[in-house]
This record gives sequence, C-alpha cells and structure tokens, in this order.
Amino acid sequence: MSQQQANSQTDEWSDWLLHRRHAGDSDYSVRVRAAVKRISDRVLEGAKLRQDMVLVDIGAGDGLVSFEAIQRIGPSLRVIFTDISAPLLRHVEATSVERGVREQCSFVECSADDLSAIPDASVDVVTTRAVLAYVADKPKALREFFRILKPGGRLSMAEPIFRDNAYETIELKRFIAAQPAESRNPFLPLLHRWKATQFPDTPELMSQNPLTNYSERDLFRFVHGAGFAEIRLEFHMEILPCITNSWEVFVGTSPHPWAPSLATVLANQFTPEERQLFEQTLRPVVEQHQSTSTERNTYITAIKPFAKS
Repeated sequence: MSQQQANSQTDEWSDWLLHRRHAGDSDYSVRVRAAVKRISDRVLEGAKLRQDMVLVDIGAGDGLVSFEAIQRIGPSLRVIFTDISAPLLRHVEATSVERGVREQCSFVECSADDLSAIPDASVDVVTTRAVLAYVADKPKALREFFRILKPGGRLSMAEPIFRDNAYETIELKRFIAAQPAESRNPFLPLLHRWKATQFPDTPELMSQNPLTNYSERDLFRFVHGAGFAEIRLEFHMEILPCITNSWEVFVGTSPHPWAPSLATVLANQFTPEERQLFEQTLRPVVEQHQSTSTERNTYITAIKPFAKS
C-alpha cells in the first residue's frame, strides 16, 4: 500500500479513536473501553429503546453505542450510524458484517449539524456520546436532532465538559508568570507547555474553542432552545486514579482527537534537557500509580413534544 493510500484510510478521528486513545496497547485498550462503556450504557438507559424502533447514533465512532443497542434490542432495531469520518464509517460497516447485523444498519457520512440526508420526523431515538464537544454550532446540531425525531421521540446524550481543564491551564500559566524567575519551579513551565497543547491557555482562546466554550448549563439551554421538553440533566464529576502505570502508554495517549500525544510534544517542543527533567519528575508519579484524572460528564435526556392540537 502506498503512503497516499494509507493516508486515505485514516483521519484525525479514526487515528485517535482506533489507535492514539489507547497508544496501541491492547491491555490499556480494554480498560479504556470498559470506562467508556459505563458512559455509553447510561446513554442507552436514557434512550429507552424498544423493538421496531429507528435509532440514529450521531458521531457513532467505533459503534460502541449502536452495537450495544442492537445486542440489547435484537434484529427489529434499525440503526443509522452517522459520522464525519469516512474511515470510521468503513470500520463500523465492516464490524456490522462481522457481527451479522449489516442488514439492520445504514451509514451516513455527515457532520452533527447537517443531517440533511435524514428526513424530517423519521426516527425514534437520537443518541450522542462525546460529539457536541467538537461541534462549533451546538444549537444548530440540536435543532437537527429535533427535526429528524418523530413527535414523542427521545434524545439521550452524554457530553464531556472540558471547561475546567481550560481554566486550570489558564491559571497554571498565570501562576508561573507571577513567580519570581529565580525561585520558579523549573518543572511547571514544562507542565504548562504540555497542557497548553491539550486545552486553551487564555480566556480568548477558551471562548473560541468548541471544546471549552460551553458548560453543562449551556447544553441544557441549547436543548431547551431547540424545542425539546421533559429535559433532564445530570452532571457527574469524579476524580479517578489513572488506569495505567505504564510510562510508555501514558506518553503515547492523548485526551481527545485534537491533542497530540505527550510523546509527540516531548519530541517536538522540548530540548533533551527539558525532556530529561520532565520525565524524571512525572514518570515516578505515573509508575507508582499516584496520578489521577478528573472526569466531568453531562447526561441529558429529552423528548420531542407532540404538536398542540
């Protein structure tokens, strides 16, 4: 296969979801998938699927929500996989063939805010998991979800909230700037340099980035503004131990598709001396299972109301 052909088989979304999210490590991939499945299961619980329904899984990714839905409901469920990534759609179509469920699946390449290939009032349930976080015009996407749902249809979604990650990066930058240069901890500027590749480090950049310019309250407001009723929001915040103590895995992963791996940052943005200091400081924390992560997820369910007579 030529390099050009290889490049056509992947994009930033498929590269992250199928490889970079777990650094190509099979054991870590199992742990990551188990953690993500707990979120997907909550989405399906909120969807209240029944036999003979049509489900649209927006930003289906590797199909975790969709294939679990098919397993739960059976052959009467029709699932429409949508994704902006053609390589991911090819991946889930191949998976549907392997699982013997291809006949009940269809695949639409599109963005979440343009579902024009799906007719008005034609589906029973819309689900998303970590999709709107990457959409610039979230209200438009939600209006599209509303349009394609039948009256009485359900929306069930889970979205990460990255706003605090940006605040932490901004505050780290401010803290470093406020310290006298002669007494400054030399590790902190390196930590900031890494974190700034993941999340904005100024209020201006934060307000421009789809990942960080909204809160859970904004999502609630957007859902209501799209016309939905019976809206229920749950915000979950957890501090969890890091699920790997492998330095190689830790540096090989990234928190979202738009962020480079730590290994890439170390190679491209650090001098050899800086890399040595950074690893000497952080590696023991990782390998001794002392590192933690804070997860913030919003779960929302809502109904498209019947038209008033």
